[in-house]
Amino acid sequence: MSAVTAGRRLIILGCLVLSSGVGPGAIGSQSGATITFRKVFKSSYPEFVEIKVDQSGMGTYDIRQLDEESTPQPMKLDPALVQKIFDLSTKLRDFDGIELEMHRRIANLGEKTFRYDRGAETHSVSFNYTTDHNAEQLLDIFESLSRQLTDASDLLRTMKYDRLGVNDVLIQIEKDYDHKLLPQPEQLLPSLDQLAADTHYINIARERARGLAARIRAQH
Repeated sequence: MSAVTAGRRLIILGCLVLSSGVGPGAIGSQSGATITFRKVFKSSYPEFVEIKVDQSGMGTYDIRQLDEESTPQPMKLDPALVQKIFDLSTKLRDFDGIELEMHRRIANLGEKTFRYDRGAETHSVSFNYTTDHNAEQLLDIFESLSRQLTDASDLLRTMKYDRLGVNDVLIQIEKDYDHKLLPQPEQLLPSLDQLAADTHYINIARERARGLAARIRAQH
């Protein structure tokens, strides 16, 4: 196992941790439920994504290549985002007996699965590609979470093991931010601030981190 891979597994990401929780009744009848998103797409990066979240916003994520060990990490999501996830699940009948696959010849885009669990009740649906509007919105949320978690992991990894590669990661994060692909970009601020203040990194990376942090603060 390489030092980089080992380090990535040992880094505890704080990119989605918030101090606030979901207030009483925010999810209502969904109390005790968990929504899971899984995506398996061989020969891509990452090949495996699994994100779980319950009605309080607590959850785990596991983002890796298929030949890497499963090491789910804890996370906590913003209440508004949790509410949107469970609202969309409700519109999709909590995945009970629904069909999302388009059933037309299309390239392999990875197998996506939504799963709903509450006590003994379990429903799930898998698909390669769908045109269902609610499913597309839910998929966008989880894909964005995956993107943000991957960006945060890459930033922490390069800050620790590859200081010259930090600027390239920051460029990717900027692109994702500009395209509104990061659902909670403010959670990247601790790493950006640390980088901006550390003279061990090249000036262009420090300035880029400082500028991106200022943009995030100005808009959030």
